Amino acid sequence: MTAPNPKIVPERPQIRQLDEAAVNRIAAGEVVERPASAVKELVENALDAGARRIDVTYADGGKTLIRVTDDGCGMTEEDLPLALARHATSKIDGSDLLNIRSFGFRGEALPSLGAVGRLRIASRAEGAEAAEIAVAGGRAGPVRPAALAGGTVVELRDLFYATPARLKFLRSDRAEAQAIKDVVQRLAMAEPYVGVTLRDATGGGEGRVVLRADAAQGELFDALSERLRRLVGNEFADNALPIDAEREGIRLTGFAALPTYSRGAAVEQFLFVNGRPVRDKLLIGALRAGYMDVLSRDRHPAAVLNLTCTPERVDVNVHPAKAEVRFREPGIARGLVVSALRHALAEAGHRASSTVAGLTLGAMRPEPATPRIYQMDRASQTALRAAYTAQAPLASELAEASARFDPVPEPAAEEKAENHPLGAARAQVHENYIISQTERGLVIVDQHAAHERLVYERLKRQSAENGVAAQALLIPEIVDLSDGDARLLLDHAETLSSLGLKIEPFGGGAIAVRETPAVLGEVNAAALLKDILDELRDLGDSQRLQSRIDAVLSRMACHGSVRSGRRMRPDEMNALLREMERTPLSGQCNHGRPTYVELKLSDIERLFGRT
Repeated sequence: MTAPNPKIVPERPQIRQLDEAAVNRIAAGEVVERPASAVKELVENALDAGARRIDVTYADGGKTLIRVTDDGCGMTEEDLPLALARHATSKIDGSDLLNIRSFGFRGEALPSLGAVGRLRIASRAEGAEAAEIAVAGGRAGPVRPAALAGGTVVELRDLFYATPARLKFLRSDRAEAQAIKDVVQRLAMAEPYVGVTLRDATGGGEGRVVLRADAAQGELFDALSERLRRLVGNEFADNALPIDAEREGIRLTGFAALPTYSRGAAVEQFLFVNGRPVRDKLLIGALRAGYMDVLSRDRHPAAVLNLTCTPERVDVNVHPAKAEVRFREPGIARGLVVSALRHALAEAGHRASSTVAGLTLGAMRPEPATPRIYQMDRASQTALRAAYTAQAPLASELAEASARFDPVPEPAAEEKAENHPLGAARAQVHENYIISQTERGLVIVDQHAAHERLVYERLKRQSAENGVAAQALLIPEIVDLSDGDARLLLDHAETLSSLGLKIEPFGGGAIAVRETPAVLGEVNAAALLKDILDELRDLGDSQRLQSRIDAVLSRMACHGSVRSGRRMRPDEMNALLREMERTPLSGQCNHGRPTYVELKLSDIERLFGRT
């Protein structure tokens, strides 16, 4: 291989100013990732314009057509060319980038869309004539008169026709359409007082309605509940708890579902900051921590939560897509979410989701009957009476059965079914399930799972009141860390000490572990500290130590609870039911499974075809 001649100087790269079209196409790579990104930007512009009604139409997954129509304030003839200029916006004046109270503020969406597709904007402001402007591949046409009663219509056709390489990275029409629906659904949740319609116009015409949410009425929680019932479903609305909490000027509102209404994936987690849909690791981690000891690891909570604070306390100018945010005080925001969720779940007491009964009834439904080959003649009344008489037991058989039957004692007055939510115990079957009669039906209780939860809550309460017992190490364990990691751990030394883990500086980046939680037994201190550090760096807080202590308490509760196979007396069964009614979170066991199933009398009658 020939060595390069050192006397030959390579040509020096020349710095060039990119033209406006190239700049817009580069910006479009960040702002417009797929058709759903274009829908998000256009719907947010409509919301910023004060629209009360927004119609979205797409075709072929948004690849050939996206049209957003709103009844907002509109634009004048002079505004239209400015709307297509980069970094031209009516949302901010540029003097304060922290005081952002609108969805959009960068002024990049419309010029980016015009650079990669065929864009047409028609608008009419109050007291002005309607006008329209078109731009294709970055080349804008003149402003023309238009026919429009009011508001704005933005129509985008042939997305990415100017950058055909981007089309290869799009998914199928069905997948892109689903992404559009998800974006519109999230924005509709953020604004329950705004009516939203989504149509699929593939094949021409006005298109079929994919999603429709009329403007809600009433107070915030009533309006949001009505909107969620329409968008997420009746099951979520029926099994969700209202959340309304505030801490140091940050307010959290929304709905969180009961633990027994959990999902196999995080498909029903909708998080907002000042009404802006976000996907923030801090908030997702806080949501998980709020359900920490009521869900198993393979289940995910369902929630719709909105954090509201002054714009100066949160930075939304982190990424062009604006889906990521940064809190000035992340600890306050995370602590508010965790404490609000735990308080709401505790307030729910023994309540379990209605879906538990639905799944039970579904499992009890008989298999479909095989088709009848012929129709039997209906028996006469005389034949029926004769059959009933033949099937009736004789008096001697009744007397023999009575001798074998041990009747259940009549419950005391204070244990009457109508006096308690979980009713009065009537029987125990298979030495594991308690049958309780309520005023409106019956309850089936898993005695081991229910008592395990009760013991677990009792142990946690005792631990919180008396503190976590610490075991002093005969020889302190020295863990070598970097200076930054050591400082981070020592900043949380007081919190860790309250959980039984006492650490001290040992010079440089070394940490001396002098005490560990006694309930954990022998502990690998170095591994534990590194796990805590990972959470502190990622989320700003750590629940690792608390979760390990809770896991031990859970195992202790499992071994100390009523075992399956033990016969219980009526007074013991009723005492268990009463304690369940008094104990928070008793509707599910430590692993997130329901502790009881309630069947309404109407459901039971439906099983037997009586209704």
